[in-house]
Amino acid sequence: MNLPAIFFAMFGAAAGLLTDVRRRRLSLVRVAGWSALSTLDVVALAATAGLLAVALAALAPILIKQRAIPLLSPVTFSLIICAAAGSFLLQEGQRQVQLQRPAGLVFAEFMILGGGYLVLLVFVLQRFVTLPPVLAPATTRLMVCALPIAIGIGLITMVVPPFVKGHEEHRILQRIASQGEFLQSEWIPPTPECAHPERWQMLDPQSAEMEVLDLLESLMKAVKPELIVETGTFIGHSAIRMARALQANGFGKIITIEYDPVVFEKARQQIEASGMARWIEYRNASSLDTIIHGAIDVLYSDSDLNIREQEVRRFLPQIKPRGLVLIHDASSHFKVVREAALRLEEEGLLSVILMSTPRGLCIAQKRAGRS
Repeated sequence: MNLPAIFFAMFGAAAGLLTDVRRRRLSLVRVAGWSALSTLDVVALAATAGLLAVALAALAPILIKQRAIPLLSPVTFSLIICAAAGSFLLQEGQRQVQLQRPAGLVFAEFMILGGGYLVLLVFVLQRFVTLPPVLAPATTRLMVCALPIAIGIGLITMVVPPFVKGHEEHRILQRIASQGEFLQSEWIPPTPECAHPERWQMLDPQSAEMEVLDLLESLMKAVKPELIVETGTFIGHSAIRMARALQANGFGKIITIEYDPVVFEKARQQIEASGMARWIEYRNASSLDTIIHGAIDVLYSDSDLNIREQEVRRFLPQIKPRGLVLIHDASSHFKVVREAALRLEEEGLLSVILMSTPRGLCIAQKRAGRS
């Protein structure tokens, strides 16, 4: 590699590194949020950006001289491969930021893609490139290609199973402990009812979208509830926002229920630190077992996806005739919740409105007793 190529590689790698570090809310002068696996992920994206810069630099003089893109050139082929791999790895990195992918996966995929590229280069396109003498034996070439692929596969088998078996809630708590909270784009992919989820923002994949939290606070100011029951406190963002509305109203109470004791402890700390604790009663219990005394003005169901329907059926007799039933995660991405809401409507128990937010919000009222 000549001096200009080294310069472009360093420039591209530095640009990729700084972009990815900023996106991940990391810092080059602090250790918070860094780990061995996250470092490998950042290095993988930086290396891809460096290789893309080298390919662009190599193609530019050819393009200027020939005034056309040489389609059969290894340089063009490398540029296409690097651009495609970079786009894919960028998306995977974004999913890591959104806690939808385990740390180390981007590096593993980088190694597998790199091994695949080497296979094409030394076996398929060997007549277009000059290989060093050490790669002349086919067995040597095969070993060079197989090594990064084996490393990538091995790393995937190491990081993916624990990630799948783990709890997203606990991963969020770990990141909050190391990096704090920060706004980011919504993680849900596009749905038929919400084609641009990136227009919404979130703090984490478990708490409701920021715009939905705004809506909850405004809605509670508008309907003036005396009793709100929330299932699935998580770390307390929705409970705190609704409590602000109760404070503005001057009356009311929220009973919020969280089953996971680890998450509940974090929620308790958040609620007490918010100054809203006088408006919130928090319980570490099952929403299907805990007893609620009195008539409910608003039920906000945001717990485990598979028990939302059971929750609504359980509390429905206690909800006032003109009370509200709010069910989060009612988009077509979460079919179990959306189908449950529509089933309750088909049975004549609820009148349902499905809002087109990224994760979906069902706003409903029970039919019995309305006048």
